[in-house]
Amino acid sequence: MNRTRTTAAVLTAVGVLTAAQLGLAQAASASTGAPLSSGCPVNIVYPSRFYVDHNGWVTNGGLYFGVKSKTAKSFKKVTFTVTNSKNVRFSTAKATGGGISHRTSQTVSVSTSTLKGKASLGFRVRTHLLNTRSYKLKITLHGSGWNCAVNQGTWGA
Repeated sequence: MNRTRTTAAVLTAVGVLTAAQLGLAQAASASTGAPLSSGCPVNIVYPSRFYVDHNGWVTNGGLYFGVKSKTAKSFKKVTFTVTNSKNVRFSTAKATGGGISHRTSQTVSVSTSTLKGKASLGFRVRTHLLNTRSYKLKITLHGSGWNCAVNQGTWGA
């Protein structure tokens, strides 16, 4: 009798978990782990929703990450880096507003000598998620002429 009750409870819990997983089978979403510092004159651009194929590759050319200036002031020597923390691998990357300065399967960086006012700097990278339920990236931002923290937090689920 007791084993039957336990088995029924386990099957119910598994059924609820499986239903939730089926709802997210084709779509994935992510959130940031830390907010931007208030004195930072740029916004970090990251995907909030994306789709993954049956092999774990992100569709539509991959994920886009970038920075967008909020002011008309220009900044020197800007480097934006995304690094794997958990269950993510990178493939080819295409830069916008600068050039890819470093790319491995674990890290992608884009840089420019001058980020002009109201401009953006970023990259789209083909991404493979090893585990679609648990992944994390670390975001860092370097540059001169602003009061931004280097560590801009994490992104992922």
